[in-house]
Amino acid sequence: MNRVKAIVCIIIPILLAYALNTKFGSTPPLLKFLNPFTGFWQNAESSMFSANPKIALKGAEAEIDIIFDDRMIPHVFAKNDHDVYYAQGYVTAMHRLWQMDFQTRFAAGRISEIVGEKAIEVDRYQRRMGMVYGAENSLAGMMANPKAKEMILAYTQGINDYIHSLSKANYPIEYKILDFKPEDWTPIKCALLLKQMSAVLAMGSDEFYMTNILKKFGPEITKNLFPDYPFKEDPIIPVGTKWDFKPLTVPKVPKAFTEMMSSTIQTTQKVEGIGSNNWAISGAKTASGFPILANDPHLDLTLPSIWYQIQLHAPGINAYGVSLPGAPGIIIGYNKNIAWGVTNVAADVLDFYQIKFKDNTHQQYWYNNAWKNTSKRLEEIKIRGTKTKIDTVYYTHQGPVVYLQKPDYSRSNNVPVGSALRWIAHDKSNELMTFYYLNRGKNYNDYRKALTFYTAPAQNFVFASNENDIAITPNGKFPLKWKSQGKFILDGSDPSNDWQGWIPAAQNPTVKNPPRNFVSSANQSSTDPSYPYYINWEFSPYERGKRINDRLMVMNKANVDSMRNLQMDSYSLIAQNLLPYILPLVNQPQLNATQKEAFNIISKWNKFFEAKEVAGSIFDLWIKRLFYNIWNDEFNIKNIPMRYPSRDRTIELIQKEPNSTWYDNINTKNKENLTELVNESFKYTCDSLERKYGSIGKNWEWGNVKSTNVPHLAKIPGFGSKKLNIGGGKNTVNALAETNGPSWRMVIELGKMPKGYGVYPGGQSGNPGSRYYDDMLDTWAQGKLYDLFFMQSQDDKSGKVISHLKISKK
Repeated sequence: MNRVKAIVCIIIPILLAYALNTKFGSTPPLLKFLNPFTGFWQNAESSMFSANPKIALKGAEAEIDIIFDDRMIPHVFAKNDHDVYYAQGYVTAMHRLWQMDFQTRFAAGRISEIVGEKAIEVDRYQRRMGMVYGAENSLAGMMANPKAKEMILAYTQGINDYIHSLSKANYPIEYKILDFKPEDWTPIKCALLLKQMSAVLAMGSDEFYMTNILKKFGPEITKNLFPDYPFKEDPIIPVGTKWDFKPLTVPKVPKAFTEMMSSTIQTTQKVEGIGSNNWAISGAKTASGFPILANDPHLDLTLPSIWYQIQLHAPGINAYGVSLPGAPGIIIGYNKNIAWGVTNVAADVLDFYQIKFKDNTHQQYWYNNAWKNTSKRLEEIKIRGTKTKIDTVYYTHQGPVVYLQKPDYSRSNNVPVGSALRWIAHDKSNELMTFYYLNRGKNYNDYRKALTFYTAPAQNFVFASNENDIAITPNGKFPLKWKSQGKFILDGSDPSNDWQGWIPAAQNPTVKNPPRNFVSSANQSSTDPSYPYYINWEFSPYERGKRINDRLMVMNKANVDSMRNLQMDSYSLIAQNLLPYILPLVNQPQLNATQKEAFNIISKWNKFFEAKEVAGSIFDLWIKRLFYNIWNDEFNIKNIPMRYPSRDRTIELIQKEPNSTWYDNINTKNKENLTELVNESFKYTCDSLERKYGSIGKNWEWGNVKSTNVPHLAKIPGFGSKKLNIGGGKNTVNALAETNGPSWRMVIELGKMPKGYGVYPGGQSGNPGSRYYDDMLDTWAQGKLYDLFFMQSQDDKSGKVISHLKISKK
């Protein structure tokens, strides 16, 4: 008996020790996590800045000063290019190490190493889409340029010197929760981060829907419902702009263009919301007589924040703005002479090609009347808690054949089985040099030079200078295509479907100092139909761009507040265009009490999506249901996945074709009309809101229904934001959805000395235990901007400094 007790006394502590040191599911090893010396207690607000004002590092070539202002924004003062990027890497890792690590592991398809087998399809998708392949090619382009190579290597060294300074106690808390540790940074991770941004901004793919629509309805209806240019548009390059170049010969449209294979794979339709706004107005329209530039890129919002504010000062550079944690340089910002910003172009630079393989070995495919060899890439996927898996990906000359069998993973639904992916993000590139030259730019010529280095993701680069120049350029490396090439799945055996070269960079659409004295973009069409090249057949809807242009057109004596107020504009052009046509169709005598009250509210609505507007909630759901009623019976057929016609085409239908046959529901015996659909959708809206939110009142207000919040990057509970009761909507200038919106608002007033203003929804720190984790969130939600402390020297006293870190060579 004593022996049994002794054995039990030995076994129980062993089992307990094992249990407390082992990760079970999403629960971290409790003993490690709760350890007072190395666990989460150590992630409270750090006092490292006051404790270590001076450090010596091997990677520094000379003395570096990093001055932190009262929002913990670093201002780096270095004596050479190496040290300015070395310090940027060091200080970014200091604040955002886990974010940088996690994002690049995700991009590389390495999440299974952290969470185990449940992430295997996530990793396979990233690998099979060619993310690492593209990053390798991009890195080769960067490393071939001496300046870009120096940037990446110095930045990498700075990150690693910070990582090597950490003890387990100092690891960011997410490492402790997920039970893994940081690894050395490598240059490929910088490239992976840029590839991931390309993937985010690719905005989905519609070739598969469109191929099925063409097959089902034929070319005439397809062209009618999915035109190559919208009914309403206000393009980025003003209508009537003359093209001052002799265009290349555009490839001929192949005879087999409409003879496409049909796909039975459900796809991801382009989602509105991944958009942005930017504009610049000339001194002729401002109170100061100098240009003002504004930018607010809209992305999926996260904590830690997507962007990282920083100032970089060294011989030849003094720039302030936001960087992407994990990549050197400033992406959006300004210096003493110029300012620049970006929005997404949504160029058609991602195509799928149906491949005909010789047999099930997939070693050869049919192309140009001959069998060609594929190449193989073996993707080694390490999995926590089990054996490594090898995933074989076959490549044609177009790119990776993403899937040969459909996996059980939702993000793969937009990929047709047996198709090769041709994507600009797979090509050799060197985007870093664009930002290298913009950061140092002095005038319009420097801006134009910088853009020649840029490949992807294509962006509308807006520009302003203290020489009173303004400009905008939809810019990237655009393939030379025949019209609508890539609108449908392409036949991979026909060489005429391949990309046939490139639009010369100098012939990308651009405008400088237009007569209207402003330039702008909001992801709408790049040009009017007179532009001789094909960029895409569909862009974001026109409403945001039109509203911006309407307000800028009448603006005079503008100042920073004029720009800030425009960024917060929540007026709905959709409501303006639709309500006069659908309100009169509502049969008021047939409404119940709640529906009558709702009708009265929306009839008096000023069409602004402000937080307290009940009408905004009613209109938003009403239009969603109405569009569903019009299109769902024809375009939601089992095993023939398709997409709806655009909002622009639907509004045109309602305004101009009140007796269209599309209003009839083919699944019923009756013949429905627009009036019936409008009434059903209105009653459905009121009933749905009443069931969810009770009687009409505060709970029906738009801010409550929209429920904007900023989640944690890894969706860790408690690390996201509170619910923000704020206005704006996807189709307004202040394009705010539930978790998507302006990721950085910036206004720059040019002059002898520029004045910058900006904010993002979060803070500088990636540590949830720091006051700087989300200290800017309320200011952002209120639509206010901070003054940006653009230091001219390390002794500049015009702003508040809270810490000064000196780095010397070890």
